[in-house]
Amino acid sequence: MLRREGLFSPLSFLLILLLLLLPLNMGAEEEPVIISRIKDVARLEEDRANQLTGFGLVVGLNGTGDNQSFSLDMVLNFLAHHGFVVNRSNIRVKNVAAVALSATLPPYKRSGDTLEVTVSSLGDAKSLQGGVLLQSPLAGADENVYAVAQGPVVVSGFTAAGSRGSRQTTNQPTVGLAQALVENEVPVERAMIDTLRWVLFNPDFSTANTMATAINSYLGEEIAYPETKADVRVKIPEGYQSNPVEFIALIEKIQISRDQTAKVVVNPRSGTIVFDENVRIAPVAVTRGNITVRISSEKNISQPPPFSAGETVVTDQETLEVTEEGGSLVALPAGTAINEVVRALNAVGATPQDIISLLIAIDQAGALHGVLEIR
Repeated sequence: MLRREGLFSPLSFLLILLLLLLPLNMGAEEEPVIISRIKDVARLEEDRANQLTGFGLVVGLNGTGDNQSFSLDMVLNFLAHHGFVVNRSNIRVKNVAAVALSATLPPYKRSGDTLEVTVSSLGDAKSLQGGVLLQSPLAGADENVYAVAQGPVVVSGFTAAGSRGSRQTTNQPTVGLAQALVENEVPVERAMIDTLRWVLFNPDFSTANTMATAINSYLGEEIAYPETKADVRVKIPEGYQSNPVEFIALIEKIQISRDQTAKVVVNPRSGTIVFDENVRIAPVAVTRGNITVRISSEKNISQPPPFSAGETVVTDQETLEVTEEGGSLVALPAGTAINEVVRALNAVGATPQDIISLLIAIDQAGALHGVLEIR
């Protein structure tokens, strides 16, 4: 066999092969990757909040208080607690409202820190606007008092009444906000001194595995292990066991690619639709009223370039069509992403309720590749 020096050398053959394969990947589009810090996708197991509840009285209302008898009983009990004995027939409670209090106590809140409290009317009060909450304890599920609320109630809504009995209400005047002071701290105890357990906000096997891999790669040793789709166990190295806070701060800043389940969230009451861009729809036909959605599929044969060592690939090319009786035809070629479906439905004048009903029907037919959540 004749061989000329330099002709078809291994280097030349490799360059020719790269030139032949290069056009195959130039037009490829990569899916966007969401990069987040670990502190944005997970928390330490012991870093949990606690719910607090209580009851109290809002005073100083301009005739918009309760007409309920239990509100009067609460006023009498409050006065008796402070040493006043008042005849029941001498008290009117139209300027007083009985309220329920609720708050969330975050971890690491210290005594003397402030806390936001939601104040909600218990009786038939018309509005809490202009009222002041009297000192009221807030207890946890263990019946211990952790905070005390007191002060002006901030209300975003209002009620206006006319001279002939007409009334107009804006927002929710019977719910407001007040402030509380933390009196007792909730101790934060770590179950294992030499090990941390991180809990994902959105449990996902891929994200848990990616998080453990990123920690091990960053520190150069195998110390992180995904236990479940929600938990990642991290062993504290010996050099950090005397100062675990420094190690936690180091872990929090590590960046990882986050994965999540494709989901569509709909709220039929408000007509709200929130969808993930990864949601896809399989071939299906749905009709509601005068609107028809049709997603069809056809075979598409892709031949590889010469000398590329590729293979013939047969794929399904999908086409989406939305029609409205008496209207125009909207066709979207080769794409069945949920945002294209919603855009096409909006183009033919579909209401949010129509879109929600169609999405529910598509999901019931098993053609929605994702999770449909109805709230």
